[in-house]
Amino acid sequence: MSPTVKVDIWSDIACPWCFVGKRRFEAGAAEFTAGGGTLKVEFHSFELAPDTPVDFDGSEVDFLVSHKGMPAAQVTQMLAQMTELAAAEGLAYDFDALQHTNTVKAHELLHFAKSKGKQVEMKERLLAAYFEEGRHVGRTDDLADLAAEIGLDRDEVVEALKSEEFLPAVRADKEQAIAYGISGVPFFVIDGRFGVSGAQNPSVFADVLHKAASDS
Repeated sequence: MSPTVKVDIWSDIACPWCFVGKRRFEAGAAEFTAGGGTLKVEFHSFELAPDTPVDFDGSEVDFLVSHKGMPAAQVTQMLAQMTELAAAEGLAYDFDALQHTNTVKAHELLHFAKSKGKQVEMKERLLAAYFEEGRHVGRTDDLADLAAEIGLDRDEVVEALKSEEFLPAVRADKEQAIAYGISGVPFFVIDGRFGVSGAQNPSVFADVLHKAASDS
């Protein structure tokens, strides 16, 4: 019987490569589990732009122009390329509808969902809501609505987010990322021993998972 391989994934909600990376990891993981391997996946918090306001007044192009200092035409071209790349993974990015926001509350929600055994489902719901549906993922009420859609108790979510019960867990994830030397996401730590940076091809993930299982 193959050992269970633990995969810890640092990522942000407002990270287009993180959704693409999730799909590619899932493809590699499917190959691994088809061969009899088992996985335990946990997501960890990482904020790419923690100074972003909850209600950013502008488009995604406006945000990237101000945040990265790039010309608007270059940003527009970059987003078009990202949309095409995501489509190859079956994702329908809609940057025109996207509502840029601060993601700390979304990360708190992911920790709440983890406490209820639904973190992976919550991560998928948040990424789809943000990149494909133009939903707001920075405000408590909007996040509670999304949580209810995957079967979490809406009132419990509101209480947890308003009390900031899971904010220390978010901060602990960020501190662990610093300790690991993680400066960009997505970043995958496999079996606590192997690091995979970025949205690599599925074969890369499958190879590392097999190595972790055979070496343990």
